[in-house]
Amino acid sequence: MNAVKTVLLLGAMSGLLLAGGEAIGGRQGLTWALVIAIGMNFFSYFFSEKMALMATGAQRVSETEHPQIYARLAPITRQLCERMEIPMPKLWVTPGDTPNAFATGRNPSNASVAVTAGLLDLMNDSELAGVIAHELGHVKNRDILIRSIAATIGTAITFLARMAFWFGGSRDEEGRGNPVAGIAMLILAPLAAMLIQMAISRTREFSADATSAQTTGSPQGLISALTKLDGYGRRLPMDVAPTTAHMYIMKPFGGGGAFMKLFSTHPPTEERIAALRRLAV
Repeated sequence: MNAVKTVLLLGAMSGLLLAGGEAIGGRQGLTWALVIAIGMNFFSYFFSEKMALMATGAQRVSETEHPQIYARLAPITRQLCERMEIPMPKLWVTPGDTPNAFATGRNPSNASVAVTAGLLDLMNDSELAGVIAHELGHVKNRDILIRSIAATIGTAITFLARMAFWFGGSRDEEGRGNPVAGIAMLILAPLAAMLIQMAISRTREFSADATSAQTTGSPQGLISALTKLDGYGRRLPMDVAPTTAHMYIMKPFGGGGAFMKLFSTHPPTEERIAALRRLAV
């Protein structure tokens, strides 16, 4: 079901891009918007792993680097990878007392999983396995690629909206610009694209949760982990760059009412736990 939702949401973004491109600049405008968007996101896709690890201050975990952490983390990760039939990712630890974790990398052969020091202190092995399986689920499901596609389409829509504003938006039969349409396109198109992007991100979180439950054999470890993560996250919000916030298993920033759910990269924790409990049944 989550895969179907993702396809439908990506289709909606693509339809918005095609409609906007045709309305604003015809096929030529659409082509230029796509070329620019692909160029802007190409670098991010191939170098997102290095950029994310640098931005978070991650330190490599191996038999020689942080060996005590490796001794606990590696066996759990290796067993989960064998069950998922994916290569073992590089392991990292980031400083900070707030428990959290993220995965990055463009494909299963080029992936990293990072956990905060606070996560290791807080979680028992069952909970830790649930969290790691969630992050490996993102890797297995190629969510970095899906998010990159969504970001590319969103960038193209934003570029087209700016074209609409500067060049007068849609044009009548005599070729005259429509300033009102341009302003509307500048505001509404990027907003719609962002809302769809956020919906895609939330859908991928549900999918990774389901993959974790399936791989570990029970959702209970992840349910317990999410409960702890939510409680500690509200008291100790993380100081991270907004560009990396979507990667974490738990939203680093707290707060937000019902309206702000539409602009969130993560579903509410209670909804994630309810979905996991349905899987248990």
